[in-house]
Amino acid sequence: MPLVEVTYAPDVPESTLRELGAALPHLVSKAVECPEEPYDGDLQPGDVEIRFRRLGPLDRCGLDVVIEVRSKWFESRAADRQERVDGLQRDITTATGLGDVGVYLSLPVAAWSQGD
Repeated sequence: MPLVEVTYAPDVPESTLRELGAALPHLVSKAVECPEEPYDGDLQPGDVEIRFRRLGPLDRCGLDVVIEVRSKWFESRAADRQERVDGLQRDITTATGLGDVGVYLSLPVAAWSQGD
């Protein structure tokens, strides 16, 4: 289950953020798909968690949008993580028109549990 944090500049329109929020679950799921956690295209609640945070007056960022994706480490994911994050960045740009966006993919050793 990927956790996604989107940090954005105050001048990014809300409509763009909504479009980004709608596109990210599918795009992130495609980017982190692996044999251990295959993506069947049928996202369920809890499959991808997204949090949006507007940059504050003391934050410093050179990009309009920074997207941090954390997803459980698997060797198959780690082997090609740069290609995965490059593809995700391209797909986000294509889907939203955002040009000034950075994507950070982290694959920590982790575990996840959730109730029904």
